[in-house]
Amino acid sequence: MKIAIVTGASSGMGREMVYQLADRFGGLSEIWVIARRMERLDEFDGKLPLKVRKFALDITDAESLKRLKNELEVVRPEVKLLVNSAGCGKYGKIGELTPEESSNMIRLNIEALTAVTELVLPYISANSRIIQFASAAAFVPQPGFAVYAATKSYVLSYTRALAQELKSRNISVTAVCPGSVETEFFDYALDGKKLPLYKKAVISQPEVVVKHAIQDSLMGKRMSISGPVMKGFFVLCKFLPHDLIMRFIK
Repeated sequence: MKIAIVTGASSGMGREMVYQLADRFGGLSEIWVIARRMERLDEFDGKLPLKVRKFALDITDAESLKRLKNELEVVRPEVKLLVNSAGCGKYGKIGELTPEESSNMIRLNIEALTAVTELVLPYISANSRIIQFASAAAFVPQPGFAVYAATKSYVLSYTRALAQELKSRNISVTAVCPGSVETEFFDYALDGKKLPLYKKAVISQPEVVVKHAIQDSLMGKRMSISGPVMKGFFVLCKFLPHDLIMRFIK
């Protein structure tokens, strides 16, 4: 049985990814959708052309990961696509965020992404794909968003290394690095604050970012950066001193 697995599937780019994968990959038997809120996963009922297997799991929790592991061992599917889109961020200077808020970002963006990837990896066959959602925040440290940017830098580095390791197995691995995207992410991240103007000016729609990510994955690209502005930002971060860029961000 050929399947796709999508974390963070209840909202934002994870939710959009489920719809676009279902439309584009006719060879799939099922899509396994993972998120904490079952009521949001129930909204997929009757809206997709294939079976949806729903998992109301908190992937930062060991028992939840054990449930996913047990399901994989029982079903033994052939995973053709793994999409790790679960993530969170919180604006705030170092010392202003609570220890719990910082730890939540690290647990979800780093530990859970790594755990799910390594849990699913034995079931991923040749000519399959892994899509990891990083961020343009991974390109340079970001004052006021330091922990989040650091976690996404990890995702980008981890994904690049994983792509090299899995090349011999013919498994494509792509890091998706969007700028600001109009999703529920900012409801939590901003907590009443205003989105910085430089981010607001280049905000993208999730449909565009996800479509571009799938195309880049199919082409075997190791990074997916949608839009000329973010591509230009990536180049600037490679050549300009990061201290200069951080002063502008601040």
